[in-house]
Amino acid sequence: MIDLTMTTPLQDEEIYQVPLELVSDLLQQNTASMSRMAHENIIVALAPLLENNHPSPEICDFFSKHCKNSPRSNLVIEMFTPVVQRILKHNMDFGKYPRMRMFVQDYILALNSQNEGLKVVQNFVKSMHGPASTCPHPRVLPNLVSVCLAAVYSCFEERQKALTTLCVTVLCSVAVGDKNTLNRVLQDIEEKVQCFMAIFSTLCTFEDWRPGLGSLLQPIPFPDEALAHEKVLIHLRDIIKKLAEDQRCMVHMTLLGIRENKEGWFQLFCPGGLCCNDEGEAFTVMLEKFMACCCRRKKFLQNMSKMLGPCMLLALRENTAAIEVMCAMLELEVVENSDTKMQMVTTLQSTQTGKKQYAALCERQIALRELQQKGGPKKLTLPSKSTDADLAKLLSCGSFGNLECLSLAFTQVTSASAEHLIKLPSLRYLNLWSTQFGDVGLQLISEHLHKLQVLNLCETPVTDKGLISLTSMKNLRKLNLNSTNLSALTFEGLKEKLPALQECDVRYTDAW
Repeated sequence: MIDLTMTTPLQDEEIYQVPLELVSDLLQQNTASMSRMAHENIIVALAPLLENNHPSPEICDFFSKHCKNSPRSNLVIEMFTPVVQRILKHNMDFGKYPRMRMFVQDYILALNSQNEGLKVVQNFVKSMHGPASTCPHPRVLPNLVSVCLAAVYSCFEERQKALTTLCVTVLCSVAVGDKNTLNRVLQDIEEKVQCFMAIFSTLCTFEDWRPGLGSLLQPIPFPDEALAHEKVLIHLRDIIKKLAEDQRCMVHMTLLGIRENKEGWFQLFCPGGLCCNDEGEAFTVMLEKFMACCCRRKKFLQNMSKMLGPCMLLALRENTAAIEVMCAMLELEVVENSDTKMQMVTTLQSTQTGKKQYAALCERQIALRELQQKGGPKKLTLPSKSTDADLAKLLSCGSFGNLECLSLAFTQVTSASAEHLIKLPSLRYLNLWSTQFGDVGLQLISEHLHKLQVLNLCETPVTDKGLISLTSMKNLRKLNLNSTNLSALTFEGLKEKLPALQECDVRYTDAW
């Protein structure tokens, strides 16, 4: 029947399904007394059919049994590999097909039992990605993550049962042989955990998979027992560092909580956190990236105030990232309590690095007070082609406490100029037409320029990510978003949350 199915010129899905259903029915009736030879003959016969069809739950159970009983059989690699590859490439929901997921788990464990098992497993994952820089199959990553997470949960449930049983055997003085058996079970579980965590580490080596992997791991989808387990943490630290070192904001930002007041990997690896057993090494890598990239903002530093204790401890140990954070918190006046401020200053002055950075902060504060002194022009227009460096140089000579209107239209300024703009306390009009001022700069000025009434962002690269932060600028009366990446949904949110808004130009946007 299978030969007929494979050679018939008829193109009908039912032709392939009928023999699969018959085999599934037969397997339901009789597998216990089946010989190994019969097992292998059925697998070989079914293999051609499964090149274009998913195995049924009964066939998955049958294949799983073979993986467990004969993990080093040649059939595992020769016959099951194409089947597993097809499942990972095309399956849409393991929730509907749990036995298919179990088969993939058992197949991976069978690979792990080969000589140099972990290397074989890693090579299989690499083959699923393919040689190109981008994996052509978008379902592979979420399917592998789903399989590995389910396996890790299952392993720790088994581990908890085994530990409970071991405690009972010790208390009841059970025979040494039983204890040894339980210890072997625990060792076997450790090897399984190591295998599936190694897959996560391998996934993270692929640049195109990191954004998706970061998003899938952002909700912390591991049991608490796993997060405190040494072998799990070895892999997690490696993954977290790779995500933190990625230059793309959409990758390293997945290390923060998935929503406000929800802990993320950043909090878990903070000294004193559940996952921190490396003296704050992984935490420091994340902190350096956040401060160097898109998080040097008041909102982030306000959240950091909850971790002020660990930061001061790291600063005492001359941790540069922690010292930089504390200086930024003092500079942006995030901490209100005067005793806490004094403690921070004392901590900074207790190390050579801290002294230097605090001295530089004091100099900046003096320059800022001079800049914000009353006096200077009320209106200022920079020539076209002016750069961030030109703006910084201009604002460094003289007082601009009276500056209310600033036009940077058609200049070459970028988001980097935002750190200078936020020092202008009286600014009410800001024209950024046709500049490269983007989301990061917009997020920063929205936290500081609360007096701003008119803002022109026409033909800038801002998107919804930055535009949504404008909701904190309650005095905005006129807003030009012509030719930006504004969506209709974000525009409705802006209208709702900006009560003073009278005019908003949204021509040539999705909200038009």
